[in-house]
Amino acid sequence: MSSPPDSAVHVRDVVHVYGTGSDMVTALGPISLDVPRGSFLVIVGASGCGKSTLLRLIAGFERPTAGIVRTAGAAPVPGTGAGIVFQQPRLFPWKSVGGNVELALRYAGVPREERARRVPELLDRVGLHDVTRRRTWQLSGGQQQRVAIARALAGDDPLLLLDEPFAALDALTRERLQEDLRRVSEQTGRTSVFVTHSVEEAVFLGSRVVVLTSRPGQIALDLDIPLPRDGLEPDELRALPEYAALRATVGHAVREAAG
Repeated sequence: MSSPPDSAVHVRDVVHVYGTGSDMVTALGPISLDVPRGSFLVIVGASGCGKSTLLRLIAGFERPTAGIVRTAGAAPVPGTGAGIVFQQPRLFPWKSVGGNVELALRYAGVPREERARRVPELLDRVGLHDVTRRRTWQLSGGQQQRVAIARALAGDDPLLLLDEPFAALDALTRERLQEDLRRVSEQTGRTSVFVTHSVEEAVFLGSRVVVLTSRPGQIALDLDIPLPRDGLEPDELRALPEYAALRATVGHAVREAAG
């Protein structure tokens, strides 16, 4: 079955199983969904519901036990077609901040003369200024995660995958990075798939939220989030009655899906 023409991610009848014999566990599925180009999909659910498994399948790190996964109409290949941000920044500590981003640009095939110009542009995009020469271990956790996002944006890949990237951060830093990511998403127009267990994060970031049931993960709720993507300050957005109503709807679905 071919992907819809406007689909950045196509998942059809996917099941994923870990282990064999008596140790076999069905982690996910069956599950089907399509992610249109330019949308911001957030997958939310309790721990162990299969949301990170789904993201790894979309990234091509694993192959589904059954069913089809396609990105841009083809089977996903690890390291191509998608920028990926994990819970831990996974930066190279022996390189400077700029060196980490420059390396991502080099792997993306950006010519040497262009890389020097784009490094500060990418760091500026994620709200980092004058840190190019600093070592990554000199940065706070939030700053390191900003560098990881800049690195994921370096290749101009059409797809951005994020696996609970703010989970280890304090509440204030997490909120600021949510705001930065929402702004970057609006500016770049990339398709994003974001995994979280936070209902507030899901509703604030997503143009669409999918709630997964407890294992094996299946879709319990697939909800469009018709909140403005621009023109409002973050605090104004969070104060909207519509935001509170959507948060309540998603929160109820998460609790019900967790059993």
